[in-house]
Amino acid sequence: MSVERTYAEINARIKAGKAVVLTAEEVIGKVKEQGLTKTAAEVDVVTTGTFGPMCSSGAFLNFGHSSPRMRMTKVSLNNVPAYTGIAAVDAYIGATEVPEDDPANSNHPGEFRYGGGHVIEDLVAGKTVKLKALSYGTDCYPRREIETNITLNDLNEATLFNPRNAYQNYNCAVNASDRVIHTYMGTLKPRFGNANYSTSGQLSPLMKDPNFATIGIGTRIFLGGGIGYVVWNGTQHFPGWLKDQEGNVVGSAGGTLSVLGDLKQMKPQWLRGTRFQGYGATLTVGLGVPIPILNEEILRFAALSDEELHAPVVDYSDAYPNRVGGNLGVVSYAQLKSGKIILDGKEIPTAPLSSYPKAREIAGQLKNWIEKGDFLLGEPVQLLPGPMAGLTGKPLEIK
Repeated sequence: MSVERTYAEINARIKAGKAVVLTAEEVIGKVKEQGLTKTAAEVDVVTTGTFGPMCSSGAFLNFGHSSPRMRMTKVSLNNVPAYTGIAAVDAYIGATEVPEDDPANSNHPGEFRYGGGHVIEDLVAGKTVKLKALSYGTDCYPRREIETNITLNDLNEATLFNPRNAYQNYNCAVNASDRVIHTYMGTLKPRFGNANYSTSGQLSPLMKDPNFATIGIGTRIFLGGGIGYVVWNGTQHFPGWLKDQEGNVVGSAGGTLSVLGDLKQMKPQWLRGTRFQGYGATLTVGLGVPIPILNEEILRFAALSDEELHAPVVDYSDAYPNRVGGNLGVVSYAQLKSGKIILDGKEIPTAPLSSYPKAREIAGQLKNWIEKGDFLLGEPVQLLPGPMAGLTGKPLEIK
C-alpha cells in the first residue's frame, strides 16, 4: 500500500518527538538497503543543505531616525553604497556592491577586496560598521548629513532578502581559450586546464525535489544559521530537465528560490563575504530545505545519489558571454567530486566553489532542530512552478 502523509501528520510527529528524520546523504543508503517502499513508510523528513556563493543576495536595513530627522538619499556602509529609494531611513545593501573608492577599482577592475557581502557578514558578526548618509533636506526631514558607527543591534530591523538563491543545478565551468579567464565560477585556466563547479549534488536542496512538489511560498528553511522562509520563486527560475546528447533525462536544470529571514538570528559562519579575483564581491550563503516525505514519489527523487545527478559542462571563454549554449556534455557529481573528469580524452582536475562538508553540516543541523521539536515544517500556501506544471522555460539540452 502506497504511503500518503500530510504536513499536519508530520508536524504532529515532530511535536511528539517521534518523527524519523534523515539527511539526504543518509536516505540514499537507507533506500539502497531496504528499498523505496519500506523507507517511505518509515521516514518523515529528508534534510538537505548547500553552502556556496550566491550573488543575488542582500539585506534590507532600517536605521531609525536621527535628531533632527533625515531622509537618507545616499547611504554607504563601510564605504559600500546601499540603495535608498525606499523610504526615509531604509536601505538595501546588495552582496555584489563594491566601494567606489576601492584602491583596486581604477587599476584592476574586479579586484575589489571588500563589498556588500562583507558588510553583511560584519554586521552579523557584531562588528562596528561606519554609516554615512547624505540628503537634500526637507521641512519634515531637515538634516542633510550624518556619519556614525552602528552595529546590528542598533538597527530597528535587518532582514536578509535574497532574490535568487539555491540554484537547483549549475554549470561545470571550463575554459577552451588560450588565456586565463576570471569569472564568477572562479579562475579558469586555458586549454581546459581545470573545471570548477558549485552545487552540493546529492545534498543540494532543489535537486532533491526537482518537481517542486513540497517547496513553495511559506516553506520554512535553514537560512544563514537561523530560520528563514521561501517567499517566491527566485529570479531566473527555469526548472526543467537536463538532457544528455542522446536526449535522455540525466538531472534537473535551473530552479531558484527567493528567500527571507531575520538577519539578527543568523550566524557569521553561514553568511560569509567572498571575493572572486577579476570578478568582484559576493556572499556565500548557508541554506537548507527540509523535504517532507508525503509519498513514495517524493522519496524517489530525495534518494538520488551523486552517480545519478549530473551537471552540464560549459565553456566560459568566448562561447559563454557571446551566445546561449557552449555546452560540451554532462558529467555526474560523483565524477566531479572524484577530483577529475574526462573531456575529449583529456583528464581535467575539478574543484568545488561550494563546500560539501558545510552542506553536510547544514543538513545535520536542520535534522537536529526537527528531531528536538524546535523546527516545524511550513506547509506552502502555494507551490512554486515546476517542470511538470508546464509553466517554465525550455528544458536545458546539451547541443
